[in-house]
Amino acid sequence: MTSYRERLVPSAWIFVATALLIPASMVVFAPIQGIGFILGAAIGLVLYAGVIGTLVGTAPVIEVVDGEFRAGRAHIPVGLVSAVEGFDGSDAALERGRRLDARAYLCIRGWIAPVLKATIADPQDPTPYWLVSTRRPGDLKKAVEAARSSAL
Repeated sequence: MTSYRERLVPSAWIFVATALLIPASMVVFAPIQGIGFILGAAIGLVLYAGVIGTLVGTAPVIEVVDGEFRAGRAHIPVGLVSAVEGFDGSDAALERGRRLDARAYLCIRGWIAPVLKATIADPQDPTPYWLVSTRRPGDLKKAVEAARSSAL
């Protein structure tokens, strides 16, 4: 049973920004006599589709399911998560920057500002915490805490 699921797909501005590949390709191929702009537009569209496909296809999934907290390829039983805390705005920037522990597991995306910090209570695990991008840190925190309380 899934209590939380979120796919970290790019924000709309990423799709708009990568669309600049199309006119850039047209400018590169414009000097070619005859079919320069057409070839440039075709190549630009293919490049744009490839970039968008890669960004969407490789977007990690954050979920709390069957007593596990999953972030991308990593997963941990919620019983081994001792505390969860959500950050937004400048606090989230500090968590991703100056307060970041180099041993932490990161599943962050630059286009998603809020993060959730999940402290790991496993003495065998060298990772002190997970730092995970999420658009809804409050909902993810509630889901982890609910799964933790039902697991205990």
